[in-house]
Amino acid sequence: MIIGIFSGLNVIERDISISYSKGIRIQSISTDINDVKKKFDLSDIMYFAKCGVETIIEDDVTQRFSAEELPSWNLLSRTSYGYHYISLRLTIIWGLGFLARYFVLLPFRLILAVLGIGWLIVCTAFIGYLPAGKFKRELNQYVMLMCFRILSRACSAIVTFHNRENKAKNGICVANHTSPIDVIVLSCDNCYALVGQAQGGLLGVLQRAMGRATAHIWFERSEVKDRHLVTKRLKEHVDDLDKLPMLIFPEGTCINNTSVMMFKKGSFEVGTTIYPVAVKYDHRFGDAFWNSSKQGMIQHLLNIMTSWAVVCDVWYLPPMSKLDGEDAVEFANRVKSEIARKGGLVDLEWDGQLKRAKVKDSWKEKPQEEYSKMLKVD
Repeated sequence: MIIGIFSGLNVIERDISISYSKGIRIQSISTDINDVKKKFDLSDIMYFAKCGVETIIEDDVTQRFSAEELPSWNLLSRTSYGYHYISLRLTIIWGLGFLARYFVLLPFRLILAVLGIGWLIVCTAFIGYLPAGKFKRELNQYVMLMCFRILSRACSAIVTFHNRENKAKNGICVANHTSPIDVIVLSCDNCYALVGQAQGGLLGVLQRAMGRATAHIWFERSEVKDRHLVTKRLKEHVDDLDKLPMLIFPEGTCINNTSVMMFKKGSFEVGTTIYPVAVKYDHRFGDAFWNSSKQGMIQHLLNIMTSWAVVCDVWYLPPMSKLDGEDAVEFANRVKSEIARKGGLVDLEWDGQLKRAKVKDSWKEKPQEEYSKMLKVD
């Protein structure tokens, strides 16, 4: 309840519902703006100051880029508060858990990871020499499922798949994005073609290895910003029914698995069937979120492999197609809403790139216009 905002009204309840993120958005105003329009008084500054404080405390955007705080301690000490002494008993339990995670589970998981990556490279190199055809596709699918299941064991992944009759067989599969291991989790149950920027190092070796066995789309750095080229190559891929479904994460960045943020429209411009997938991790056993602005890839994978386990649910949603008169943005928002609803996530309209970029001036101007409408101008 907002009390005494305007001098002409004694109490204003949540008929005026204002939700801010980074201090720049008015989510909804259900009361007729003419009913509260008044002359500006100096005391009205306190209202704007109050809104600013609320924006800092309850920010819808930046809190999605930090690890979710748990209501109870899971003996990992991965929250922003770090380790706190509570009792001798809990300290001993935490110490035993530390020894088990770092000196028993971690070496075993590292061995599995090396075996899985090595076997993937060897098998894909062999498959690459086979002639294109049904046998090569089926062998590749068998090898990919086997290798990714080995890699999932390297982080003790316990995945529950729901509504498997909706799995993608071709077209484009889109999912919410929490961590690079999303690819491993989803590839334990289905084979996908991947799209992304060509990398160097170990990741580049894996990209080239998988590219020999089946069709993936790796863009050079100079090609990534060419939206028309990306759309063209995606369309060429999905039009070939013999190729694997394309797995895409339209958010373009990792979110902490509490919400789904704006989907980029590129994958929704292709004009093909979209297979939505909702992924929800259980943070009680380990936080899968990758905060790329604070952690490197190696540190993130180390955190994953020293957690108790990666426990998650995956829901395959019914395939969706663009409706008549619906543009790519509206289609993307409709798919995003379905993923958020099924996964129990908050549906946000904000661009996840606000994690790194500044707010556009055009977004600031909208609430300024709304505020100006509240004031009478002689």
